[in-house]
Amino acid sequence: MMKTIDLTPLYRNSIGFDRFASLLDNAFRAESAAAGYPPYNIESLEDNKYAITLAVAGFTQEELNINVERGVLTIRGEKAKAEDRNYLYQGIANRTFERKFNLADYIEVTGADLENGLLTIKLLKVIPEAMKPRSIAINGGTSSSASIEHKEEVVA
Repeated sequence: MMKTIDLTPLYRNSIGFDRFASLLDNAFRAESAAAGYPPYNIESLEDNKYAITLAVAGFTQEELNINVERGVLTIRGEKAKAEDRNYLYQGIANRTFERKFNLADYIEVTGADLENGLLTIKLLKVIPEAMKPRSIAINGGTSSSASIEHKEEVVA
């Protein structure tokens, strides 16, 4: 079953959100196409620190590839070709996968760990100084109020 959301009203009534709506629409389509393999978690560790954890049991470090290009984090897993085996039953998935995540602005990948079949990718939101909120000092009103009073006297 495919989830479909009509985003036409969002395109019509907003300026600058067309990219956001497209990302949202693509995320729904990609999620259904990926069939949920491998399963993953996204967690917020603390202010501006995040982690994506994928269950990649059976994959070695050499069989995994992590790439970031144009704001898209791509994780690929490709199993080496196994020698011919005569399975009576094969229930362990031995398939290649590719999982993509669209990264928000100013998100940087800081590292990755593979432990106990879990691949954890560490992310950090680095806000540039120009984008950080800052306080603006308000000057005292003595000089500006005096000039206003002087103007009123001249007018009267």
